[in-house]
Amino acid sequence: MLKPRRTGRAKLWRRSRVVWGNAAQWKPRLVFWLGAISIGIFGVFFAKAADFAQAIFHAIRGSGEWGYLIPLALTPVGYLVCAYLTLRIAPNAQGSGIPQAMAAQNIVTQAGRARLLSLRIAVVKVVMTIVGLGCGASIGREGPTVQVGAYIMQLSARWGGVGNARGLILAGSAAGIAAAFNTPLAGIVFAIEEMSRSYESRANGLVLNAVILSGLAALALVGNYTYFGETHEVMLQAHDWLLVIACGVAGGFLGAAFSLAVLRGTLRLKRWAQPQKMLRLVLAAGVCGFLVAILGVVSDGNAFGSGYEQARHAIEGQPAPPLYFLSKLLATFLSMMSGIPGGIFAPSLSVGAGLGSSIALLLGSKVGLGALFGMAGYFAGVVQSPMTAFVIILEMTESSDNILALMTASVLGYVTSRLICPEPLYHGLARNFLAEDLRATRAEDRAPANASASASDAVATAPER
Repeated sequence: MLKPRRTGRAKLWRRSRVVWGNAAQWKPRLVFWLGAISIGIFGVFFAKAADFAQAIFHAIRGSGEWGYLIPLALTPVGYLVCAYLTLRIAPNAQGSGIPQAMAAQNIVTQAGRARLLSLRIAVVKVVMTIVGLGCGASIGREGPTVQVGAYIMQLSARWGGVGNARGLILAGSAAGIAAAFNTPLAGIVFAIEEMSRSYESRANGLVLNAVILSGLAALALVGNYTYFGETHEVMLQAHDWLLVIACGVAGGFLGAAFSLAVLRGTLRLKRWAQPQKMLRLVLAAGVCGFLVAILGVVSDGNAFGSGYEQARHAIEGQPAPPLYFLSKLLATFLSMMSGIPGGIFAPSLSVGAGLGSSIALLLGSKVGLGALFGMAGYFAGVVQSPMTAFVIILEMTESSDNILALMTASVLGYVTSRLICPEPLYHGLARNFLAEDLRATRAEDRAPANASASASDAVATAPER
């Protein structure tokens, strides 16, 4: 017997179900969309809070005849408080946040990921970063935005019943970069090049959708803008290529030196602090804060904060102080070694802008161009991700006329850094978190076995009745 032919209406209904899915498929989609939008909203308000904290600090510095000396007390105390509370409440909230997100991608258990991405860590990360900026720390908010974004997307995966936790952490990290800088392309490139060197094709849609939705949420709140403003400087002479080469090589060298110092210094600090971990790490943070305060006072306040203003002025053609890049590099290194929460994206870009400005003055070139190429060379030298370096600077300055020169400076910075420091900074720090997770997992595995052995011994030695 022949089956009746389906009507056109039935076929149309079946096709619409294939395209739109059913109610069970819509739940994870909606949760994912809400998570991505939340990252964009969080990025905007976090930026506002960070700027407000820095404004308060500079207002305190400018109060009274001796106000510029207040950081000599305020900054060390701020470092002590941030380090103590972070170690006491959420130790894995220390530092940038990007290494934690990278490590979480490579952890297969939910308990292991929760050690690096949790509500407690996110709250401590945000609050302590704001407090640190309010005390003059040379840190940025971009790394913390990545870690919080990764947590939000991991939470979305749990609520929505999505199994691809690795892809969602990657998407949350990319959305965090896009929301922090208003750089959607850089967020995507950062996810591909830095966060996941072994990129999975099925994560394409997750990353794109997360970046788009978080970017739209940020645009709805603050509108379209370029982070460092716009530059109209264009390479017109062959002599400018000497500036590109000098900024790329010098930036790569300094970036590699910074990365090596952080990686080796972190291991030595942990070994030194092992006998009395809390006490020694908090004291080390206080010493770092005092040294940052001295650098800030000597540099007339330029070493304090994220360095956004100094980098913006250099991009616009106003020369930075000749040794600004050195004081800012040292202040960022000390802030990193102190263990307080805070990123290095913005301070690194500021160091690069100052370096390029000084090189441009030496070569008689345009300061704005030098700042651009110095940012590309130094940032590529620190993170060893040349594509991310030139794309993020391209979007933050709208300097598309200099794209080839930016690419050249980034590649030179990367190659120079790679020759000196074989391991990228974030990957080296992420490896430390993975090692700690492995030790914690082994300890948890041994605990039930020890408990069972103790129970067996107790039964064996119990007196007979």
